[in-house]
Order: sequence, then C-alpha cells, then structure tokens
Amino acid sequence: MKEIEGSITSVQNFKASSVSCGIKKNNKKDIALIYSTKPSIAAGVFTTNKALSPTVQVCRENLLFPVARAVTINSGNANACVGNQGYFDAKKITQLTAHELKISSQEVLIASTGIIGKQLPMDKIEQGIPNLVRELDENGGDDAAEGILTTDTFSKTATVEIDIEGTKIRVGGIAKGAGMIHPNMATMLAFLTTDVVIKKNILQKLLVEATEKSFNMISVDGDTSTNDTVIILANGSAKNKILAENSSSLKVFAEALGYITSKLARLIVRDGEGATKLIEVYVKGTNAQHEAQSIAFAIARSNLVKTAFFGEDPNWGRIVASAGTAGVSFDPNKLDLFFGQEQVVKNGVDCSRGRKMGIKNVLKKRDILLTINLNSGNEEAHVLTCDLSLDYVKINALYSS
Repeated sequence: MKEIEGSITSVQNFKASSVSCGIKKNNKKDIALIYSTKPSIAAGVFTTNKALSPTVQVCRENLLFPVARAVTINSGNANACVGNQGYFDAKKITQLTAHELKISSQEVLIASTGIIGKQLPMDKIEQGIPNLVRELDENGGDDAAEGILTTDTFSKTATVEIDIEGTKIRVGGIAKGAGMIHPNMATMLAFLTTDVVIKKNILQKLLVEATEKSFNMISVDGDTSTNDTVIILANGSAKNKILAENSSSLKVFAEALGYITSKLARLIVRDGEGATKLIEVYVKGTNAQHEAQSIAFAIARSNLVKTAFFGEDPNWGRIVASAGTAGVSFDPNKLDLFFGQEQVVKNGVDCSRGRKMGIKNVLKKRDILLTINLNSGNEEAHVLTCDLSLDYVKINALYSS
C-alpha cells in the first residue's frame, strides 16, 4: 500500500468542486459536489440518532438504486428538525443537481452539516448548483474537502494506491468533523471514492466493518449528531477482476479502505473543537472485547479525565474512577496504568515515585498514549479522544450566533 498525494479526485474518472452560495458568512465555500464520469455503485453508513435529518433519509432512499453518480453536500446548515420541508428541500437538491448533470435524481446522493433547526436557504442553493457543476474539475478534491467544513480548522484528506493482481487501484477520502463526535459516528461526514470493480453488497459490508473500527472508535465530546454520513462510490475504472468474497484480493482492498477511514478518523479527533492533545486510550487484559471497548469509552468521554489532560495533570484517580463506571466487572487490585511508557499504577497502587519528570514530559506531548491493563484476559480495544479545553466552551457557546 502506498499513500499518495491528493484525495477523492486522485481516483480515476472522479471530479469534484465547491463554491460559495451564501449559506456561510464571508463568502466561504459551503456547497460541494463529487461526480463520477462513469456509473458507480455506492454504499453508505449513517447516524443512529432518532432525530435524523431528512437529508439522511433521502440519501438512504437513493442508495437503494443500483447506480450512483454524484454526491451533493452543503455545510453551514444541517437541514434537521425543520419539519417536512426538510425532506422536500433535500429531494429538490438531488433534482437540481441531476438536471445540471443530465442524470437521474436517483443517482444523486446528498449530505448536509451545520446548524440544526434552520431551513435551508433554497433560493441560494438553487443559484449555486449550476455554478457547482460548471466548476467540476479532476483536481477539485481539495476544494470539496474545504467546502464541507464547519468548525473544522483544517481539511481532512487521504489517498492510497494498492496493487491487486497487477492492477493498480486507488481509494481516496475526505472528511469533516470537530465537535459532536461520539459513536455511532458523530457530526462528521466522510466521502470515499475508488476505481475498484466490486459488488455492491460486498462494498457495503466492507464499509460497515471499516466504520466500526475507525469512525465508531472516536469521541470528542460524547454527543452524536443528526446528520452523520459515510458514503463510498466505486466506479470500476481500474477494470480489475471483480473481487471475490473471502479472497486475498478482497482482503488487500479492505485493508486499504480501513487505512483511509482510520486516518480520516484520527484527523477528526486531532481537530476536535479547542483540542490541544490527541489521546489514545488503550485498554487491554479483559475477558471480552466489548468490555475493553466499554471501559475505553467511559474514560474517553469523561470530562474530568479530558480536563486533566488539558491541564497536564497526572490525576490517574479520575481515570480509574471512570473505568469503574463502564459496567464491567474487574479487580482494581490487578490494574496497571501507564502514561506513555511511564507506569503510574501497579496492581492498583500508585508507583509513580521517581517518575515525576518522565510523566510530566509525557503529558506535555501533543499525542499521548494512555494504557490500562486489567490483567484478567487477552482482549483489548483502542479509542481515540482529545482533551477538553476552554476554547471548546467558547466555540460551542457562540456556535449559532
């Protein structure tokens, strides 16, 4: 596997664009388009929030059709909690995009992100979509990555190239997300492109698996959004032999897909609203994997733990206390805890004496590994989170102003 420059348009026969149509202030890009010049198949994973955006509903409906060609994404407005009009507006956007591209509206997928509770400014969007189609470019992936951002501070992109039986295949991706991040998924959008030849049902299965190991293993603030969407388009331009289920070739592709989703997930946590540190919570030594995952998330979503990391305070008692809230039985007298390579707890008792400087140096780092070993089994889990800073409060206190 080789990581290469570019993003979604580094993949054969994909174009993208982004323009400003006035949803956001200051002429910022706020609507983006991804387009395959060849018919594609598509797969998707969505929010589990019961107050989901009708944009998600329309996207799910169109995914039932065998062919997909485009994805239209707006930022700055979630099109959520606005009544039936939200559904009609989402349908209208697919129709407007299809008209400009001269394809069926059923071939257009859709996503939105931004403020909840406000209707889309459809007059502005109607004017913007023709410009969006005119700006489509085979080098437009970075523009699209910019156009989907909300409180993000940087664009999130990744592309890899793999070799399957002598055929070069690419997988590219862009994502947005900084706040309201917690499984199942979060206020995040991710769009992936590939030129592989693959069956739709297998692509869906692989996307679910990749999402479970990446976007569903991160937490910024414990909140799950109304709009979470992950979509992949596969246009078959690589002309490889179709990937057979359980084959070694399929495994290679699955690893590439997992690499892209994991990298994008890590970038989302890196860009957590107001975050200064990325923290990997590694829990091991449990009897079941779900136990390790439950404990890791209990720690990752603890505001007391997150603020301690922001203050570079080695308050390991908060970590153990959070682990104890996960509903998992364990013997605290067997627990070991490490900040980086520095052990601070052994068999449930503080052992940090003589390691103060080493611990202090670990907590000053931008990336911190927190390891908890319960010494009771062989299962483990990794969850990514970030610290909770003063800026997180400032950003979210003024978000809809």
